[in-house]
Amino acid sequence: MRNIVHQNLSGRIVATLATATIAIAFLFNGTLAAGQTAASTSSAASDWKQVEDAMGRPGQMQPGDVIKFGLPRKDLHVVLDGVDIKAGLALGSWVAFKRVDGGAMVMGDLVLTQDEVEPVMMKLQEGGIQQSAIHNHLIGELPHVMYMHISSHGDAAQMAKAIHEALLLTKTPGPDTSPAAPVPATQAAAELGFDQKQVEQILGHTGKVNGGILQIGVPRAETITDSGMTVPPSMGVATALNFQPTGNGKAAITGDFVLLGSEVNPVIKTLRANGIAVTALHSHMLMEEPHLFFMHFWANDDAVKLAKGLRSALDNTNSAK
Repeated sequence: MRNIVHQNLSGRIVATLATATIAIAFLFNGTLAAGQTAASTSSAASDWKQVEDAMGRPGQMQPGDVIKFGLPRKDLHVVLDGVDIKAGLALGSWVAFKRVDGGAMVMGDLVLTQDEVEPVMMKLQEGGIQQSAIHNHLIGELPHVMYMHISSHGDAAQMAKAIHEALLLTKTPGPDTSPAAPVPATQAAAELGFDQKQVEQILGHTGKVNGGILQIGVPRAETITDSGMTVPPSMGVATALNFQPTGNGKAAITGDFVLLGSEVNPVIKTLRANGIAVTALHSHMLMEEPHLFFMHFWANDDAVKLAKGLRSALDNTNSAK
C-alpha cells in the first residue's frame, strides 16, 4: 500500500512540475512575443519618421501599413452656389505612402490654384514624381480649383522630399502645431445641424466629423492593384461622401464615386434622378486593375434626402457592405 501511495504522490509531483514548466514557458514566450511586436511597431514608426521629416509634418497611420498626410488648403476661400467650401469638403490635399518590395508606393491628390499647376508639375517631374491626372472636381466654383493626382514608386523618403519641395511652390499651409481640443461625438453631431446617425444608417456606413464636415468612406469589394501592387482603400480607391452643413437640416455634398465602366451610367442616372449633379467623370490612376472611373458630384439640399439618393447610387456599385 505504501508503494502505491508513493507512486501516486510521485506522479502528482511530476505532473505539477510539468504544468509549472509549461506555464513558465508560456509566460516567457508570451513576453517575448509581446516584446517582438513592440519592437516591430517601433521599427515601423522609425521607418516612417524619415518620411515625416521629409514631408515636414506628421502623418496618420491607416490600415494596411499606410501613412497618410492631410494637407488642407485652409488658405483658399472658394465659393460655389453661395456655399463657402470648407477644406474638408473639397479642398483637402493628401499624400499616402505604403511599403512595397523595392521601396514604397505613393499616391495623392494635390489641390492647386490655376497658377500653381505648372510650377508644381515641373518640380514634381524634376523629383521623379509622376502625375496620373490633372482636372477639375467641381463646376462653377470661384476661384477655379484644379486637382493634380500623383502616383510613383521608389525610395519613400526621397519621394516625400520631392513632394515637399513641390508644395513649397504653393500656399499650402504648414502643419497646425496647436493641439485641437477634443470634441465629444454628441457635440460634433449637434453642430452638424442634421441627423448624422440617420444619414449613416441610410448609407450603411459610419463616418467621422472632421473640421465640421461629415466624411464617409465606402471601399470597393474588389482588391484594387496598381502595377501589380495592392492599393488599400485609404490610398484613394474608396468612394468618398462628404456632407457640409448649410443650415435647417441641409447639407452641401460632394466627393467621388469609384466605379467600374459598367457602373458609370447607372450611377449617373440614379444621381440625376435624385437631384444630385454630376460634375466630373475621369480617371485618377494609370495602371490600376480593374480599370476605375471616378465620378464627382454636387448638391445642396436636405441632408437625409441626399443620403437616400447617394445610397441608391451606391446600390448600383460593387461596394463593400
